[in-house]
Amino acid sequence: MVTECSNGEPVLNTFDLLQIASAIAPDRDAFVTGEDGESRFTFSETEGRARSLATGLRELGVVAGDRVAMMEVNRSEHAEAVFACSLIDAVFVPINYRARAHELAGMLHEVTPRVIIGGERYGEVISEAMDESKSSVRPVAIGQYGDWTNYNSIVEHSEQFWDAPQAGDDDAAMIMFTSGTSSQPKGVVLSHNSFCGFVLANVTPADPDPETAERTLLTVPLYHIAGVQALMSGVYGGRTLVLQPQFEPAAWMRLVQREKVNRAMVVPTMLKTLMDHDEFEKFDLSSLEVITYGAAAMPEVVLMDALKKFPDAQFINAFGQTETAATITMLSPEDHRLVGTPEEIELKRKRIRSIGRPLADVEIQIVDDMGAEVEQGVTGEIVARGDRLMKGYWNMPDATSGALQGGWLHTGDLGWADEGGYIFLAGRVREFVKRGGEMISPEEVEEVIDLHELVSESAVIGLPDEKWGEIVHAIVVPAPDAAPTGEGIIAWCHDRLASYKKPEVVHFVDELPRTQLGKVMKGELRARFHEGG
Repeated sequence: MVTECSNGEPVLNTFDLLQIASAIAPDRDAFVTGEDGESRFTFSETEGRARSLATGLRELGVVAGDRVAMMEVNRSEHAEAVFACSLIDAVFVPINYRARAHELAGMLHEVTPRVIIGGERYGEVISEAMDESKSSVRPVAIGQYGDWTNYNSIVEHSEQFWDAPQAGDDDAAMIMFTSGTSSQPKGVVLSHNSFCGFVLANVTPADPDPETAERTLLTVPLYHIAGVQALMSGVYGGRTLVLQPQFEPAAWMRLVQREKVNRAMVVPTMLKTLMDHDEFEKFDLSSLEVITYGAAAMPEVVLMDALKKFPDAQFINAFGQTETAATITMLSPEDHRLVGTPEEIELKRKRIRSIGRPLADVEIQIVDDMGAEVEQGVTGEIVARGDRLMKGYWNMPDATSGALQGGWLHTGDLGWADEGGYIFLAGRVREFVKRGGEMISPEEVEEVIDLHELVSESAVIGLPDEKWGEIVHAIVVPAPDAAPTGEGIIAWCHDRLASYKKPEVVHFVDELPRTQLGKVMKGELRARFHEGG
């Protein structure tokens, strides 16, 4: 089942993750798709469809090393395309379906895919991007769009592809674009081992016993590394993946209730939206056993509320980034159980704000500007080392050499570790406020502001200042029906932080600009307020 290299060494291809699950639990539902779960495919059916799609892609001219892009919401076709590309040694490129034509044109220009698969609703955007980039990419439509090749026709009329993939562990399997919240998106090149290494080290393989089969609700988009990690883990683990096309809270709760979902991955904004929903108490969500969260900072007040409202669920904080291919640190379910002596509970309350400890298959250090490891409690950049990290940035050698130094990936995240090895984030390298030679963590200031009873949430950036270089600027969203003042926010922070860390400017806004996964777009805030808006 596992491919062999020419030298006889075993190679695990991402397609093998599906093939293994299909052999163990062929008749189990692999994917349930749609707002009402109207589409279902077993593991055996999914493998067959991926093999047919592989043949169809070959007939469209795709050869080993070619890129195949896809722009669509969460659907089973997304998974089929991932595994079909792996089978024929092509490189899969998931595209953010919220991208505008100009943004997509830039991505097409960068990765020059042979084929792009798109939902019919994205046909116009893809067509505009193809024209702008003068791309010769072959479009394939999920649904009907103009004279594009029809996806289902390919799958239904193509023979299954049975040749073994030839790619090695270290060969490229996927190019994923970064979110671009603080810079232009970069294409991150991830190998087959990037995914298989994490899965084999951290996920239990499929169990043939249907009574033990888990059901996972996946709402995080499949163009995001958290979505891909959940896809790979779910398939190898023989879990039924319930794919919600796009997050909508009432539909999410209906799916959990009807499908008896055991496991879900959410981002903080999703979790808060669910708990604040008028109908939250009307749904039976008791089947949820594991709730994993990540992709953006989790406000402590939201997490404390979730621990009360989901008392039977285990919570996991998973931290990683596109460049790490998957989770590199984890705050475990036990870390979320606020029980024990008063001293133990106090320590857990402190550590619940952390991103946990490193996983066993990666090595992590916190280093200074010279690359030397810092002492416990000292803030520095988080760097990681391991076989499953990215190969580099696509066609960006300077950015690659800047990120990968001496075998270590420089994440751009700042943090510090306590005596137990728990890591606490302190911000992004580019986002630290540098005031009069002092380095100020935006996260530290935001955490204090968010504790104010009149505040819903906040974001802190640095504003240019002739005297200090930068000053602390807070952008605050008031709590519903509340009217905090700038003077009140500054005084609140002055009482709780060193004087130089308090905001010197406060602006109030109705909402913070965020990516779909809830990350605050601080680049947009800096552009807006540095211009005096």
